[in-house]
Amino acid sequence: MKVKVISRSTDEFTRERSHDLQRVFRNFDPSLRTQEKAVEYVRAVNAAKLDKMFAKPFIGAMDGHMDSVSCMAKNPNHLKGIFSGSMDGDIRLWDIANRRTVYQFPGHQGAVRGLTASTDGRILISCGTDCTVRLWNVPVPTLNSYETSNNSSEPLAVYVWKNAFWAIDHQWDGNLFATAGAQLDIWDHNRSQPVSSYEWGTDSVISVRFNPGEPNVLATSASDRSIALYDLRMSSPARKVIMRTKTNSICWNPREPMNFTAANEDCNCYSYDSRKLDEAKCVHRDHVSAVMDIDFSPSGREFVTGSYDRTIRIFPYNGGHSREIYHTKRMQRVFCVRFSCDASYVISGSDDTNLRLWKAKASEQLGVLLPREKRKHEYQEAVKNRYKHLPEVKRIVRHRHLPKPIFKAAALRRTIIDAERRKEERRKAHSAPGSISTVPLRRRRIIKEVE
Repeated sequence: MKVKVISRSTDEFTRERSHDLQRVFRNFDPSLRTQEKAVEYVRAVNAAKLDKMFAKPFIGAMDGHMDSVSCMAKNPNHLKGIFSGSMDGDIRLWDIANRRTVYQFPGHQGAVRGLTASTDGRILISCGTDCTVRLWNVPVPTLNSYETSNNSSEPLAVYVWKNAFWAIDHQWDGNLFATAGAQLDIWDHNRSQPVSSYEWGTDSVISVRFNPGEPNVLATSASDRSIALYDLRMSSPARKVIMRTKTNSICWNPREPMNFTAANEDCNCYSYDSRKLDEAKCVHRDHVSAVMDIDFSPSGREFVTGSYDRTIRIFPYNGGHSREIYHTKRMQRVFCVRFSCDASYVISGSDDTNLRLWKAKASEQLGVLLPREKRKHEYQEAVKNRYKHLPEVKRIVRHRHLPKPIFKAAALRRTIIDAERRKEERRKAHSAPGSISTVPLRRRRIIKEVE
């Protein structure tokens, strides 16, 4: 005769210490858990609601400038440091953790239009409307503060040129930097005149960005509505595309260095593949006024934009609509935005002389998380992601409160777009078959590509 006996070891279900958690054993057999889907759905709805309740993205404002903040640059050598320049010629180095100015770089006689740091973060390069390029020694960050010497407020070098500058950028790997003005100029740290100059047309170049993957490739936008690609190994520009409206800023995707996104005057952002400029990969729509600046997250999965409509939006790199919008009553037109080097924060500079610090994820908990808290957040995110297609969860996740002027402008913009679409459909319906072809939005704003 066989006798079955239940045998358990006491070690499996008893706690080692009195403050340990009680061990719980669960049977995940679906036949025993018939309400699992319903329970998870309720958890997903609750997680979405909790995200809304804890969404407090604004961390603080950093004031000190006396005029509009026109440009910003990250310090690649220091996570907490960011540089900002204003329209009155003032340049400051900020400590983001303490939200205070740690250093000033006086010298420019006009508006500072561009800032960039060298690859090692030791030299800051600035340019402005006073026709000068200035090289500054960056104070060395220590554990608690910055080490400063008496002579570091004086520029290392001042290069005077023939025209005003509108933008500047440094190679990701190398000693060259590029300035945008009446033409595109390539400079070396140790030379007082440009190493080479490129000119394509007669209009001013207004923004320039080096490619993060290929140090000798860069993209520019000009006031003649063009976006041009240059290769420093060639004596002439490579190719350019002409759009219907002007592009204010460009940023390369750091994880996919062949792709870049352009911030345009027509309220949209356009993502391009540099190998195929006759069509945009994606059109990012939501702003109701000109997009002034753009910056990619270090992860390359999303980017932040600042607009003339006084808002900041965060877009997924392959999504047509923003996942987040930030605004305050006091914030005016946003001229520059940057992601922090760890992709946790967003810094914006606006017309009201302030820099503002925001969380990249509005409901993210600041500070050190316990392992249980981290697992809880991950579980809630996973449940929300699983049920995001259901109407109730989708409605809660998508809902945003907008300022009344932006809400009305967005409604008016939708009305205009719908009217244009209906007009196009009717014109096509009452024309001979095949005489009118529908041009997709990704091509509609492009006039031509020039090689």
